[in-house]
Amino acid sequence: MGRIEYYYDPDAPKANTLIPASNLLVVDDAGAILLQRRRDTGQWALPGGAQEIGETAAECAIRECQEETGIIAEITGFLGVYTNPHHIVAYTDGEIRQQYENTYIGRPIGGEPAVNDEADGVRFVQPADLDQYDIHPSMRQQIGDYVTGTYPCLG
Repeated sequence: MGRIEYYYDPDAPKANTLIPASNLLVVDDAGAILLQRRRDTGQWALPGGAQEIGETAAECAIRECQEETGIIAEITGFLGVYTNPHHIVAYTDGEIRQQYENTYIGRPIGGEPAVNDEADGVRFVQPADLDQYDIHPSMRQQIGDYVTGTYPCLG
């Protein structure tokens, strides 16, 4: 399913759904951050996705990380809730979603970086190298909050 992201765009379509989602900002022992390159947008992002019925937001973050990157991780902290009515994601099936994400911090405990049907690139990136990557502003905000120790908790 394809998608188009609108960020502070006055021409963005009106949202018709608000879906809770979770991200996992995984940091290895060397301080590098796990990123995936999304097949649908070509941009680098934290692993994450929509919460499923029957799972907690934290379980969602762990599941999405393993599905999208091959990395098994455990949660070590909570970065914050990121919700922005000016970040709209329009899907080809007609869903138009307002952004809402719980972002956790974690560390890898197993697995190996692996591409899949959602990500065509997976790697750990040092914070000093992040500017070399095409990262959506919403993801850049979350990563930047972690790197600077801002931890907004409520966005």
